[in-house]
Amino acid sequence: MATVHPEITERLARFVLAQPVFFVGTAPLAADGHVNVSPKGMAGTFAVLDPRTVAYLDYTGSGAETAAHLRENGRVVLMFCAFDGPPNIVRLHGRGRYVEVGTPEFDALRPAFAKEREIGQRGIVVVDVERVSDSCGFSVPRLAFVEDRDVLDRAHERRDPAYFDTYWHERNAASIDGLPAIGADV
Repeated sequence: MATVHPEITERLARFVLAQPVFFVGTAPLAADGHVNVSPKGMAGTFAVLDPRTVAYLDYTGSGAETAAHLRENGRVVLMFCAFDGPPNIVRLHGRGRYVEVGTPEFDALRPAFAKEREIGQRGIVVVDVERVSDSCGFSVPRLAFVEDRDVLDRAHERRDPAYFDTYWHERNAASIDGLPAIGADV
């Protein structure tokens, strides 16, 4: 049974910030739409802004489901699992919004994250946390973290800045269900 907390405590903040990977779940409103779960990682890309607000950097990638779902309905859950040490799972349910690169809000939020990961960033997901819970995690396997992959960083470093605008327009403008995503005026 989960323990529900009134906010993200210092203990829970330390836990979520220490995890090398977390999972983001979103869904469209349409019953026939695709539910999305996306793994996220890379050191310095997640931040606890206050006891009720978290955010993470979003980088150019193959899909834009999270951005599309947040634009449509805002529902989101972030899940952090302990793969090492004492078993634990933390879930942060809330309402999210997608803040695109190049906006004043993006510029105001960006200092909360590691400076070295700027190439390829396309936005920041900000979550106003409505429910904070943790549970046992007894069935989550123990795994050893080796290191962050640098494949995305290296791939983005090879690209001209104009590449990203074109990619967002051609590949990230809509979700797989046709909802507006990156670059959408919503």
